[in-house]
Amino acid sequence: MSHDDKAKLEAVVDLVDKLSVNPDVDVKYYIPGVLVTTDKTQKFEEPCIQFEYVHDETDHHLKRMPLTKYYLEKNPEDLANLVTFSLEQFIGEIDSRQYGAQ
Repeated sequence: MSHDDKAKLEAVVDLVDKLSVNPDVDVKYYIPGVLVTTDKTQKFEEPCIQFEYVHDETDHHLKRMPLTKYYLEKNPEDLANLVTFSLEQFIGEIDSRQYGAQ
């Protein structure tokens, strides 16, 4: 990972962490050299951000957003906005499964 990509991803982590997100959704990172908060035994082919929702130990949802080369070409603010959009979609998917289409 280049120095520029590392600095960009550090900024993205900071921006995403400052967003007010659904408290029921854990945002975890697998960005070696920047931040790894996913299960340390898991190794992914590329950096990613993981959204995880667990309700009553029986309702578990997981979504990963790979941080591909295409995403790394974006500035930190645009990439943080994409992460937020992906998180909002994930929450919408959970809501539609639990409560049916609104």
